[in-house]
Amino acid sequence: AAPRGGAQPAWGGPALADAPTLTAFAAPRGGAQPAWGGPALADAPTLTAFAAPRGGAQPAWGGPALAGYYCVGLTGGVGCGKSTAAGMFASRGASVVDTDALAHALTSPAGAALPAIAAAFGREMIAQDGSLDRASMRRLVFTDVAARQTLERILHPLIRAEALRQAAAATHAPYVLLIVPLLLENLADYCQTLARIAVVDCDEGQQIERTASRPGVSLEQARAILAAQSPRAARLAIADDLIENSGGLAELKARVGQLHTFYLGHPVND
Repeated sequence: AAPRGGAQPAWGGPALADAPTLTAFAAPRGGAQPAWGGPALADAPTLTAFAAPRGGAQPAWGGPALAGYYCVGLTGGVGCGKSTAAGMFASRGASVVDTDALAHALTSPAGAALPAIAAAFGREMIAQDGSLDRASMRRLVFTDVAARQTLERILHPLIRAEALRQAAAATHAPYVLLIVPLLLENLADYCQTLARIAVVDCDEGQQIERTASRPGVSLEQARAILAAQSPRAARLAIADDLIENSGGLAELKARVGQLHTFYLGHPVND
């Protein structure tokens, strides 16, 4: 979390003097529903327990020492530019594991998640080609919290298992970049794997504009997608490394280059 009194945080992002700490976004005790709509975490530690230490110290969760490889988690809100940043890391030699791509594969024709999705939501959610009817599902899950949670319970365990398998197999790369859009909401599932967390960020107006420019996404849907995600301040609070993407590609490329050099200097601690 940013230091109090308006001081510049160590990761170079905006001063968050008046922002709440990450514990404000952790699930309440006693099994109550958390404010961001995720599953109740009655017995789970608050998210501060997983926050990475500043200054490049070894994260409390063990990271590479436990995973056996150096893995950086990349996250950010919808429309922040995670895929663009990830492509820049990949061009420099990082092995990229994209959980969105894994979700797409799981819901393509003959995908492993389709039987459970059809059982939970009905065959009408399966398109004629045998894949998930993504437009129909998108409309449903961003207006129905229970439906979204059901879909997440189906997909997230499958995605995590395949993501960790691919990350462990990337022995040729200097480090692994694991893209998890909902990393904050699923931090407990990945905390033992990650050595660092990088957050791609831009202002919310840009997020909505970029998301609404995608095929099949209206301005209203873009706002609903943004509203369903965790607060921006909460994502920033778990960042070891901030990737500001409110400017142009040149600025983004320069920041990615800085972080790539930094990650190369942190070999696996076997």
